[in-house]
Amino acid sequence: MYSGGKDSTFAIDLAKEKGWDIRYLISIKPTRKDCYLFHYATVEHTKELAKILKIPHILEKCTVADPVKEALIVKNIVKKMQAKNPVNAVILGGTGLQETQLRSIQDALRPMGIEVFAAHAGEEHDLVVERMLDKGYEIMVTQVASDGLMRWLGKTITKENWQELKEDSVNFKFHIGFEGGYADTLVLNCPLFDKRLIPEKVKKVVEDEYCGHVEIKKLRVVDKKAEILN
Repeated sequence: MYSGGKDSTFAIDLAKEKGWDIRYLISIKPTRKDCYLFHYATVEHTKELAKILKIPHILEKCTVADPVKEALIVKNIVKKMQAKNPVNAVILGGTGLQETQLRSIQDALRPMGIEVFAAHAGEEHDLVVERMLDKGYEIMVTQVASDGLMRWLGKTITKENWQELKEDSVNFKFHIGFEGGYADTLVLNCPLFDKRLIPEKVKKVVEDEYCGHVEIKKLRVVDKKAEILN
């Protein structure tokens, strides 16, 4: 399951490290902001990221706001793919705190004999994010839904401002890894990518004092090797 965010990208990182065969990525773009299982903001840009990752990619819409019905979208995709490209597990990003998402997709896929698990289940999320940042992940905050996070909307989390974000998470009581819907992200660059994303035109949509998202109106894909040569 691939939203383009930090956790699902790091799940790909883990799978590659373990030598697992990643058959395809599934991305679901909601047409509404009240879905239970899927990110809303910037998921459409998984198309560019899947090309960079060179992994087959399926992008579908979600028009419902019901965890069972949303999970059926995933089930129908996997069921259709099993005949030509079978899998025995579906991996979600994160440390397993997105319980509604995890359980709903487990309930949908386990009757098919397909395991569903969170890539970094049981780990401390702050340590997981620190590993991402140590590797050079550049993580853009694309959606927020918590006190204390509005000033981070549209910003990129790096090693330089990580401590500041940790302090805000303590002061405002949001989860440091954003699990539970506090915020969503988009990975602009990491070692898995031979190209990186540069948002050139970004619109912030503020819904209230706690909630908002970004719309990337213009996105440039840059070859990292060409940047080094220049």
